[in-house]
Amino acid sequence: MSSRPSLHIRQSLSTKLSLSILMLVVPIFIMVLGLLFLQSRHLIKKQATKQASSVLSTTTQRVCRYLNTLETATNANEWFVMENFQPDSLLALSRQIVQLNANVCGCSITTEPNTFPQYGRYFSAYTIREGDSIITVREGEYEYFEKPWYKTPRLIGKACWVDPFNDFNEGTLSAKEMIASYCKPLHDADGRFVGVLSTDLSLHQLSETVLAEQPYPNSYFLMIGEKGNYFIHPDSTRLFKQTIFSGTDPRQQADRIALGHEMTAGNQGSMRVMIDGNPCLICYQPVPGTPWSIAIVCPDSDILKDYYRQAYILTPLMFVGLLVILLFCYKSVENTVNPLNKLLDQSQRIAEGHYDEQIPHTKRTDVIGRLQNSFATMQDSLRHHVNDIQHMYVETARRNEELMEASQLAEEANRQKTVFIQNVSHQIRTPLNIIMGFAQVLGDNSEELPDEEVKSIIEMMDHNAKTLSRMVLMLFDSSEQGLSEELNSNKQEEVSCNEVARECIDHTHLHFPDLPLPVFETSIPDSLCIHTSRLYLMRSLREILYNSAKYSDGMHLSLKVSDTEHVIRFVFEDRGPGMAEEYRHLMYEPFSKINDLSEGLGLGLPLAKRHITNLGGSLDLDTSYKDGCRFVIELPK
Repeated sequence: MSSRPSLHIRQSLSTKLSLSILMLVVPIFIMVLGLLFLQSRHLIKKQATKQASSVLSTTTQRVCRYLNTLETATNANEWFVMENFQPDSLLALSRQIVQLNANVCGCSITTEPNTFPQYGRYFSAYTIREGDSIITVREGEYEYFEKPWYKTPRLIGKACWVDPFNDFNEGTLSAKEMIASYCKPLHDADGRFVGVLSTDLSLHQLSETVLAEQPYPNSYFLMIGEKGNYFIHPDSTRLFKQTIFSGTDPRQQADRIALGHEMTAGNQGSMRVMIDGNPCLICYQPVPGTPWSIAIVCPDSDILKDYYRQAYILTPLMFVGLLVILLFCYKSVENTVNPLNKLLDQSQRIAEGHYDEQIPHTKRTDVIGRLQNSFATMQDSLRHHVNDIQHMYVETARRNEELMEASQLAEEANRQKTVFIQNVSHQIRTPLNIIMGFAQVLGDNSEELPDEEVKSIIEMMDHNAKTLSRMVLMLFDSSEQGLSEELNSNKQEEVSCNEVARECIDHTHLHFPDLPLPVFETSIPDSLCIHTSRLYLMRSLREILYNSAKYSDGMHLSLKVSDTEHVIRFVFEDRGPGMAEEYRHLMYEPFSKINDLSEGLGLGLPLAKRHITNLGGSLDLDTSYKDGCRFVIELPK
């Protein structure tokens, strides 16, 4: 009796198949779920590090922008302080710096001993902001020479930030909150140190800037000074009184000590540290331009909150998976019981002409398996021959199409070459004949001609010579050598936008002296400059003005210069027939013209477009303008 189950299993194909599937799939299913669970933990931690680092970088940039406002206010006023280095002026300048800079909560201009003998050994002009009021005084006498904000820049000889401190001192006026100062040493014309200009920021405002964003509910920021002392921390009892090393046990809190050394050394990175018994992810980086370091602390309990929820999802998922496996086994057994019917249906569909019907191969060695493999082999052989025929047909069609396209391209290239030669010959022959004709006239009758007529002939020859020079330059620019020269040109300079625009207007007037000057309007100062190639910018502006004067009525030309936050905009307007919509797709194509025998080479707009694009800008036709043509050039500031 005990041998009957094993005998049944050996003889029953469906039973063997079901057991094989279960033995194979169940371990794989459990292993995959386990790996998925572990991988999700790794991905969550990786994503948390990325998110925390991103928030930290954003916060650091925000802090830097805040600090830069003080540095700019200090550096911008240094020369003015030295130009007006008198007691009354220093008091006024100290007050002016605070008034004009909302982020500055205080400013002091402090001098070396006996700089102003009438005031004795000490002189310090100090201004603070208290609410809506600004108070400026000459501080009382006290030994400010040993204060960090005075002593440090004097020793190192350059501007620096000093750690936040309590402004209470022996002077007349003190801030009511903790401040940090940006201190810049002052030197006279002989390079002699004469004092310190310092601007103060409120630590409270700095804290609000740092704490503006949190990636997790219980995450927080901290900021430490050069020696590791806290001056931003959610636990106010640690501020200024404790350092990041305070109360640490080297044997049990080595990670925290390592974090402190990394931050005070000005390094950047992330690590996992135990904070108050809780594992935390800490990302840190230095604050550029200062000896400070900022970090964001993200508890693992927040980071892995969703991860822990997976345990509640995993259990029902396993039950559902097992049910799916059982259903799969049932379907496998069902398919095993009726293989002949399926093979018959497939064979009939193939006989009816459905050659795409796929009969799979099998590893079974019984009669059904061998029959199925015979049909599958026959089908593969037929499919192989049919595919060869189809491939040959497709390849032949492709080659015929390529030959046809090549023939069309050759014909088009030959036509374009003929048109180009005709066009260039026509465009060059006319001014060349004029120059040669007038040259002969001058040579034969130079003494008989009136001065005015000679002058007119010379002007006509000069005009046509410039026309020839312009066409030759455009042909060179359109060549491969011209493009290479433009791309490899490193001559960048500070270019005044208004100055270039006026020069281009004057150049256009030389070509069209009978037309009125284009109207020039600008909303930017003449001092506004951009760093670009003056040569290629001028060529682009000249070309568009030249086309506007040439193809419009010539009486209503205008060039407007304006700017936005990021770009300088040149707007060209004219009145005339404009650009027909059916030809707009050709206006940037080299050698393309509406009339092949009309004046010009068809290179002006394509070259202008290429120059502006290589300068990092854009050239576009404003299709909303209906009175003529309006072209807009935008270049980055």
